[in-house]
Amino acid sequence: MDNQGGGITVQRALELPGLRSGLPEVVACADRLGRTVRWVHAGEVPNIASLLKGGELLLTTGLGLGTRPAEQRAFVRRLADRGIAALVVELGPRFTRLPATIVDTARAAGLPLVQLHREVPFVTVTEEVHTEIVNGHYALLQRAEEVHRRCTEALLGGGGIPQVLHILADFTGNPVFLETPDGQLLYAAGSAAGEAAADPLQVWEGLRGREAEPSGNAVLIDVPGGGHGTGSVRARLVLLGVTAALQPVHRMAAERTAGVLAVVLMQARQEEELAARGRGDFLTDLAEGRISAEDAPAQARVLGFKPGSGPLLPVVMRLSSELGPSGNWAVLARAVLEELSSVGVPVLLGVRPVEGRVPLLVGLRAESERTAVADRVAAALRAGVERAGLVRAGSPPAVVVGVAGGWTAASSGLRHAAETATAAQGLPARPWYDARRLDIDLLLWRLREHPDLAAFVDRAIGALRQHDATSRPPLLPTLETYLAHAGRKAETARELHLNRQTLYNRLARIAELLGTDLDDPETVLSLSLALRARRHTP
Repeated sequence: MDNQGGGITVQRALELPGLRSGLPEVVACADRLGRTVRWVHAGEVPNIASLLKGGELLLTTGLGLGTRPAEQRAFVRRLADRGIAALVVELGPRFTRLPATIVDTARAAGLPLVQLHREVPFVTVTEEVHTEIVNGHYALLQRAEEVHRRCTEALLGGGGIPQVLHILADFTGNPVFLETPDGQLLYAAGSAAGEAAADPLQVWEGLRGREAEPSGNAVLIDVPGGGHGTGSVRARLVLLGVTAALQPVHRMAAERTAGVLAVVLMQARQEEELAARGRGDFLTDLAEGRISAEDAPAQARVLGFKPGSGPLLPVVMRLSSELGPSGNWAVLARAVLEELSSVGVPVLLGVRPVEGRVPLLVGLRAESERTAVADRVAAALRAGVERAGLVRAGSPPAVVVGVAGGWTAASSGLRHAAETATAAQGLPARPWYDARRLDIDLLLWRLREHPDLAAFVDRAIGALRQHDATSRPPLLPTLETYLAHAGRKAETARELHLNRQTLYNRLARIAELLGTDLDDPETVLSLSLALRARRHTP
């Protein structure tokens, strides 16, 4: 059964009991028995071609074929032009064997021709084939409904539009796109079917971005918007047959998926978040090496990022882990983009709700702009977070700025900044952190679960932690401030609002508890590392 096409093949029809009992013999175009039979028709009139629509399996005894070769050739050609699936002629009173004229014409026209050596009841053949076709359509509906069910379950389980699009992409084995009514890309989902799966952004750039409408092997489905006129279409779902040919079942599944997408888009107004997620996926793929530096510029242009010839500045903002993927990322994306518009530089901003990250690339005119632009970008990011209402008490977002450079540097810079942003959680608040100066914190964060690191922290400052758990005033803040000011007691006392004698007494108590000399350089280094490491250990 040809479930993909919603019918059966000529070959399958010949294998059914009705036609098989007629001892069928294929006399022309045996290599085309894979054609799909849409319907069965029986008739004996000479002008029967005018009654057909194409895709039929025509059953006849040959009475309408005519007696002269010219009539027979015209009869077969008209059927071939009509696009029927095959011609089946029952031998008997009219023909004991099909004339060479009919066979040669069918072969030249590419029309499968079958002769039956035994009489068969055409009504039985019709019933069998139609039953098979109906069953095929039902199987298609079941497969399309299965996709609809999986999409619905994904949404009920907390997933979003990206997950729905990936389900459809995996089902079709091809990339799937969601675009605005005017053709702007919102999200691109690729199939996970093996290493041969095409990169969706490359497909979009090559097959969609250069022409007004996709052509050839493509399916376009409007996502309804619930309004009238221009508001009647909210978005458009696009399937492009790149890895495998698109089949009718794929259109059916896409139509059901479009209904799911319409409900989500109308309820949550998710276009901003969806586009931001698509950009976030691109930046993450770039960071993790799944997109090469050679392919990145073209794919970035598809997403609207067109920097000049200057260096690219990778930036990552890490939000509080308490926000999670259920936070209002649509509001955040819109607010941050509006704030960044005032910075006056090209920006490609994405969101990664699962990791709680906002990655972005900034186009600089020169590397000397790095600090000034980083100040403005960090301020815009924080302002956007505040506007979105996503600031958590005691957990401000950490903004990490990487090293400026070309696309190759942007890849490693994004990855480094993302890791450093996670490691920066819990560090003293700053407008932004320089990824180049947090390598020690990143290393400690990577070792956070290693037992040797916890043991080192306990040996270095364990006595102070025990003291602070039971006694007042706590001494760890004093030690941190003292080390932060490189042992300058006057500055330490001013920041802690202590008189010098009180500070001296506390430092003496710390030295006593730790059994060490706070003026020894190696001791100072060890304590500084221990204080930084304790932020990353249980």
